[in-house]
Amino acid sequence: MTSALPSSPPDSTVPHVRVEITDELDLDGLPEVAHVLDEILALQPREVTIDLAGCRHVDAAAIALLLDVHRRLRRRDGTLVLSNPHPRIRRILATAGVSAIVPVVDSPRPAARGRARVASAPR
Repeated sequence: MTSALPSSPPDSTVPHVRVEITDELDLDGLPEVAHVLDEILALQPREVTIDLAGCRHVDAAAIALLLDVHRRLRRRDGTLVLSNPHPRIRRILATAGVSAIVPVVDSPRPAARGRARVASAPR
């Protein structure tokens, strides 16, 4: 009788995916966000950054989704990073204990491809 060793998970197909949340992250919009995150996780990224700069509200269902994404990534040695949360969102994440598990960072937002950002000099 021969036994097959379990195959190791395939290598990541993409190293990093960045997602911007530009609306409230709550029960109403969660199915769509969850679907997008499922599609992203199917790419098996090493790191997923969710930019929360445009998000002004998260609820308990959203926190549960973020923790689920974190767990799914950790199973494959991946990382979830939450970036640029509004101070109110940062407090919610801290109160819920999310920031003790998932890195929450302030990072410069990359310029969108195909656009230039120009700062005018003060007069």
